[in-house]
Amino acid sequence: MDLTQGTVEQKNRRAKKMMLWFGIGSLIMGFAGWTSAYIVSSKRADWISDLELPQAFLWSTATIILSSITYWLAKGAIKKGNLKQTTTLLLVTFGLGIFFVVLQFVGFSQMLENGYYFTGPTSNIKMSYVFLIAAVHIVHVVAGLISLLVVLVQQLRAKYSSENHLGLELGATFWHFLDFLWVYLILFMYFVK
Repeated sequence: MDLTQGTVEQKNRRAKKMMLWFGIGSLIMGFAGWTSAYIVSSKRADWISDLELPQAFLWSTATIILSSITYWLAKGAIKKGNLKQTTTLLLVTFGLGIFFVVLQFVGFSQMLENGYYFTGPTSNIKMSYVFLIAAVHIVHVVAGLISLLVVLVQQLRAKYSSENHLGLELGATFWHFLDFLWVYLILFMYFVK
């Protein structure tokens, strides 16, 4: 298919999707760099290999997976023209996204209660990586929440329909990426001792 062909609207849709995928690609490279540094640093003598991740991180993982499901259902609802269900599912997704962030901070609090700090004389390089990777992911989830808020406002303003829902589709793609990224990160930190 020739990407230069099509209507202005078709070209615009392709351009927006391509920009999203370029952004996702750059995020993948950034997190690949941090997880690679984590692996290299795991060979240090002061590396803690018996660290248990906080329980809140496991609950937040279930929460973000559930939020991805509700976003997926919202996308399905808009394709069927069910605007009320779409709005409800987007609100639930937003609430779950907020709850994910709260649980992440609870996880940070649990790590601090166990004597693990990001920096300072009692810190450890592994904990610094765990804090850094989780915190940077939270920043991106906040960006995803802002995107979701824009989608919600557009939905409430009746800007989407079963034929025209590109913004919702792009927001869902980014949200699903954040979900898969967190699942990868939590599994990575759990299994790479």
